[in-house]
Amino acid sequence: MHKSDELCYLPATEALQLFRSRDLSPVELLDACLARADRLEPVLNTFSAQRREEAKAAARDAEQAYGGRGAMPRPLEGIPVSLKNEHTLVGWVTTKGSWLQGNTPDTVNAPVSQRLLDAGAVIHAQTNVPEFYMAGFTRSVRHGVTRNPWNPEMTPGGSSGGSGAALAAGLTALASGSDIGGSIRIPASYCGVVGLKPSYGRVPVSPIAYALHPMNHIGPMARTVADCALMFNIMNGPHVRDPATISPKLEVPLDFLPVKGLRIALSYDLDFCQVHADVRQSMDRVVQALRAQGAIVEQVSLGWDRSAADALEHRLGYETGRAFAVRILEQELETSDYIRHFAAAGLCMTGEQYLAADVTTGRMYDSLAEVMSRYDALICPTMGAIGGLAEGERDSMAVLRNDALTYPFNLLSRHPVLSVPSGIASNGIPTGVQVVGRTFDETTVFRIGAAVEAGVWQGKRPDPAMTARHPLGAS
Repeated sequence: MHKSDELCYLPATEALQLFRSRDLSPVELLDACLARADRLEPVLNTFSAQRREEAKAAARDAEQAYGGRGAMPRPLEGIPVSLKNEHTLVGWVTTKGSWLQGNTPDTVNAPVSQRLLDAGAVIHAQTNVPEFYMAGFTRSVRHGVTRNPWNPEMTPGGSSGGSGAALAAGLTALASGSDIGGSIRIPASYCGVVGLKPSYGRVPVSPIAYALHPMNHIGPMARTVADCALMFNIMNGPHVRDPATISPKLEVPLDFLPVKGLRIALSYDLDFCQVHADVRQSMDRVVQALRAQGAIVEQVSLGWDRSAADALEHRLGYETGRAFAVRILEQELETSDYIRHFAAAGLCMTGEQYLAADVTTGRMYDSLAEVMSRYDALICPTMGAIGGLAEGERDSMAVLRNDALTYPFNLLSRHPVLSVPSGIASNGIPTGVQVVGRTFDETTVFRIGAAVEAGVWQGKRPDPAMTARHPLGAS
């Protein structure tokens, strides 16, 4: 691999050390990411917009800071970062993957965007999403299909699919995501990267209608657990524009403690999910790695059933689908097939079903609380399936109902969940493991995630020849 491509996979924590020692320039790192994007974007389509000139100027300023000729370097000074096409940035058009959003430029920075800028991040790209974020794949009528760097015929997941694919392909060092049913963790799993759904209230959300939705979370995505924790430390903390954010700000230590002596509960299927044999084999390797490091891992039963899937569908359908229906179904502008299907289904949801979702959620909280009273964390697969085609399907909720083990922890939103790569399935697509913490305990989640990473993953990358062989790729 060319030296510039090696730079593109440099962990942010290592890049910062090299910036400080003057062995690497932020300009050199950004140029490497941009050059790689030039080659791979025609196939992967991870970005909906780029801001190259502004990013180059920011990288030059960072170079000056490390050379002692400018302001003191900040925590993310010079690190290339991509924002999900949800997190507004002044001058960009946050389309949400839909023509219905028009072309009006953003006039305010989202809280997470501002915090990343204030930390010195070099924001260079906006990552692709499915329309209005309502799919576990990444396709929209406005921005097309985003593909998985491990196999471009396959989906990178969604809705933060552009962020996951860009990280896996080495096009950015860090990326933001959001998660209302698995939208950080699904692409983290399928792309072989790390993603955190923080506890509800940890990271500020905007606008306020999103902030007050307890299933909605904004979180960091990265290629390593340490990089994910580094970004989380910048993003989290109370904010005046989000009344749900909690105090104090949490600072996760990046020198993770060993897992020896920790008690970890294990579930292969949350008692009701379909799980592919390849995913179970990956989980076996995770269990072996944790036990080898001194953790106590024991299989448990949660007593959950398919009513969890019903609760998610009725909750989202009644709240979000019905709102979309008002906006979408009578529009002349083209919208994606799955968003029209979701909106129409929402009209069929009843108030009784919506209220029953809370009863189910309460039972699930009770059973998980009992498990967490005896264990420090729970591990389970992120996805039960091993991927689907990049184009997805008309019924986007089917990806969650049939393939994911993520959404129960959006219903149980105060539990932080980290998805960490756990292996590679027989079709070449990565698998992931979820580390579910006690409420508001991100520190232990990162600690266990680092142990999994050290035991089973250690920096695996997609084969660039897979992208080159795709019909859209350069010959």
